[in-house]
Amino acid sequence: MSTATNTTETLGDGRADEDDVHVPATETLEALLSKDARPPRPSALSASLTFGWRAMLKIKHVPEQLFDVTVFPIMMTLMFTYLFGGALAGSTTEYLQFLLPGIMVMSVVMTTMYTGVSVNTDIAKGVFDRFRTLPVWRPSAMVGYLFGDMFRYTMASVVILAVGLILGYRPEGGALGVTAAIVLLVAFSFAFSWIWTMFGLLLRSEKSVMGVSMLVLFPMTFMSNILVEPDTMPGWLQGFVDVNPVSRLVEAARGLMDGNADAGAIAWVLVAGAALIAVFGTLTMSLYNRK
Repeated sequence: MSTATNTTETLGDGRADEDDVHVPATETLEALLSKDARPPRPSALSASLTFGWRAMLKIKHVPEQLFDVTVFPIMMTLMFTYLFGGALAGSTTEYLQFLLPGIMVMSVVMTTMYTGVSVNTDIAKGVFDRFRTLPVWRPSAMVGYLFGDMFRYTMASVVILAVGLILGYRPEGGALGVTAAIVLLVAFSFAFSWIWTMFGLLLRSEKSVMGVSMLVLFPMTFMSNILVEPDTMPGWLQGFVDVNPVSRLVEAARGLMDGNADAGAIAWVLVAGAALIAVFGTLTMSLYNRK
């Protein structure tokens, strides 16, 4: 007596009824499962760059996101040059030599807050729930945001430099000094952005993230050496300016672009950037894992 799996019924014309043919379960399972080797897990850098490319694609589909790194820097440069140039330096061209590195730092540092806004928006849409299920390096989603924003920081710096050159700015540090200043600025901004990624995870809405960011950034940028020399300020304010990270960043960038690099200021910026990543990067990932 034959089993059901080996039995077929024959129709009148001698053909087997296909509906009655039974295939062993093991053969069906082998057909469904891929016999190819499992693809290797992406490296931390590869995953981060992929998420960074995702951030770039968002800019492609919503080009209005570039307004804050194009229109805003141009407006800031023109406004402060022609408002304060004659009063503070007697000449807009002379004031521009002092102002432009500071305006570059101000524009880029203030742009960093949009990293936290983007993170908060994706959380509200549920995108991060999907990211956490992917078999990739866990921090890659956050690092990818920052990689994408580094393009924005570089664009803002180049736009300001181009406007400054048109207005008469001439960096005595040459192309090498200007490039070094932009690299230092972008690197510090990458580290500084970890603060806003933390707030993006911590706060409930993007408006809250923007509110807190502006509350921190406005005093740090305006109470610094961006617009005027600290010697003209009251003593108590000079004390704040001296310990303000933005002031140290401006001092380092200004020295590089003017051809008088300050090794102490550069070292301070690099150490401060590493400390920001160590502290706020750790806090960000702790919140991300628990969110």
